[in-house]
Amino acid sequence: MQRLVTCAAALLLAACGGGGGSGSGPSATPGTPGSAFTDSVTYATGPSASLPSADEITATTRHQLVLGGVTLNYTATAGHLTARALAGGAPEASFFYVAYTVDGRDAATRPVTFFYNGGPGSATVWLHLGSFGPKRLAASAPSTTAPTPFPLVDNAESLLDVSDLVFVDAIGSGFSQAIAPNNNRTFWGVDQDAGAFRDFVMRYVAVNSRAASPKFLFGESYGTTRSAVLANLLEAAGVALKGVVLQSSVLNYNSNCGLFDAPTIPCTGFVPTYAAIGAWFNLDIPNPSAANLAAFIADARVLASTRYDPAVRQFMTTPAPPDAALLTQLANTTGMPVARWQARFNMDGTYYHDNLIPGTVLGFYDARMTALAGSALASQNDPSSTFITPSFQQAITQYLANDLHYSTPSSYVLLGNAINNWNFSHDGHPLPDTVPDLAAAMARNPKLKVFSANGYHDLVTPFYTTEMDIARFGANANIVTRFYSGGHMTYLDDAARAQQKADMAQFYQAALGAASAPIPSAPASAPAETPAPTGKMPPAVMERPLAGLMIPPELRKITPTPPTTGEELRLQVEHKLREPVL
Repeated sequence: MQRLVTCAAALLLAACGGGGGSGSGPSATPGTPGSAFTDSVTYATGPSASLPSADEITATTRHQLVLGGVTLNYTATAGHLTARALAGGAPEASFFYVAYTVDGRDAATRPVTFFYNGGPGSATVWLHLGSFGPKRLAASAPSTTAPTPFPLVDNAESLLDVSDLVFVDAIGSGFSQAIAPNNNRTFWGVDQDAGAFRDFVMRYVAVNSRAASPKFLFGESYGTTRSAVLANLLEAAGVALKGVVLQSSVLNYNSNCGLFDAPTIPCTGFVPTYAAIGAWFNLDIPNPSAANLAAFIADARVLASTRYDPAVRQFMTTPAPPDAALLTQLANTTGMPVARWQARFNMDGTYYHDNLIPGTVLGFYDARMTALAGSALASQNDPSSTFITPSFQQAITQYLANDLHYSTPSSYVLLGNAINNWNFSHDGHPLPDTVPDLAAAMARNPKLKVFSANGYHDLVTPFYTTEMDIARFGANANIVTRFYSGGHMTYLDDAARAQQKADMAQFYQAALGAASAPIPSAPASAPAETPAPTGKMPPAVMERPLAGLMIPPELRKITPTPPTTGEELRLQVEHKLREPVL
């Protein structure tokens, strides 16, 4: 039976069904054969929006993918699952997700990975159709002349040979929505959002009998902020993780100088990124070849930490002309002229973006992607976003309906306006520092492993800022960091994606403690497919442009909270370990 959220409130429970199942499986079946839509519920992303109840309507399809010469038969499940409160089990939110599970595998031993993008307010379309799912859009970054819309192709670098994959949209994005008496804004905060994701993961695990499966998290950008908090919440609730993948991290909002109107912290973490970008455009002196880029970046790290950082801290205390030799070295290393370094010695990413090449607009997400000032591609001040977004926007609805047999009369929202109402406070501070959360998760589970992936040419979450955040953990063999030629979405670069897949396969093997069992080439059973819907979904929408890491204007004026290290960090972790599970 199809159910509409427009049912009269007085008849809601009788005519529209309850709030989702709580037993061994979803409570609602896919749409009936010949129906216009798989799911005729209408979903909304506004702050006050909520569903009066929720059905767990799903669509099931079967597919094949050849990876490394092995044919994988897999099942795709697209639809909704109700997250229930840890205490009491009340329905909280209806999460939209797409899961890919290899047929014929023992769910108890098969790894499962939960993917999500960030924003906050972003759906997980970028990871879903760009990274390591069974299909990907051929974006060919850093090209801005590749044919568009990007073709959807089988993904030779999919992680499906390593793990089952679950891509889930945050509340207020995609088709995910709160359930009354909650509304979307109820979950728009660092802690509230992570708590709801915890409850989704736990519900997915329970419904699909995955309690014994090795579990991984994969978050991108703000999704890494979520991952740190979520990992600790899951471990505290008794859900052990094997690994956490951090894609283009922002573990500590207080350490990214680009977030603040008048930075009161050094922009040290950006300098090696400037070096990589300058090298890409042949502006550095001497210019490194691709073969020794890593060595060049290593030198840039030393320059940033040993010369620039103490100098800029001194400059911020007692503004005096910076040392001429240092200015020359910065110019030679980053490609930015000495006069620009004199004008903005504590140089933030926006200033570098705006002034490196006159008449040319660089990308923020991937600075290698450029456009002429005044051109259509430069209209949103980030060609790397403007170029890729229409292809993802067009592909998601077509893929859901045509390939996965899921459709609804609602518009899929790639990026909502949650950030305008987001509560960034965490641990008593106005902006989150989640290094203590991830450290607490690793203290609860000493076997938990972390993989950090970063792009050299990302002006949104600079890789050296991430390195400095991770350095607060001290020497830790369970944390792996890898760097790739590419931007925020390293996986859109063909060479970077292939190398990252290889690196992550090794990471998963280490986290699992042994190589995964061979995947059978034929399914043990064939799940019934959901009929293709006949109704046409409306186009997907962007409620705001993709615009890098953002915080509300009032938070751009605050003084960031200094990071804790050593004994102070240890005490923070101990405090988290004593917090009650809510």
